[in-house]
Amino acid sequence: MPDPSEAPSPRALAETAAALGLLASPARLHILWRLSVGEADVSTLAEEVGGALPAISQHLAKLKLGGLVRSRREGRRVVYLVAGPEVSALVHRLLEHFAGPAGQGGGAAAVRDNVRELGA
Repeated sequence: MPDPSEAPSPRALAETAAALGLLASPARLHILWRLSVGEADVSTLAEEVGGALPAISQHLAKLKLGGLVRSRREGRRVVYLVAGPEVSALVHRLLEHFAGPAGQGGGAAAVRDNVRELGA
């Protein structure tokens, strides 16, 4: 159990909340999940995740600014990958927690109902 005297700083909390806010988009979460299983370029992501190239590019730019995704150039092609194994683990744990072991749903409706009830 964490030591209460070692609480995160307000800045650390704000930065973490901002990064988690990026995961509030189903499209960005899907992109991160896809990148957690292997790197891909924008065209591949648009085809596999679904969405227009400009929208996928915008999502990737936000994820990159948030430190969740990085990129590298291969000739004319830009390849995207998750920023590290911690990001992959986080995405998979969140999906497992909220949508069940296979990430197929089931828990999401209950979560939505509880959030709605709280007025959040």
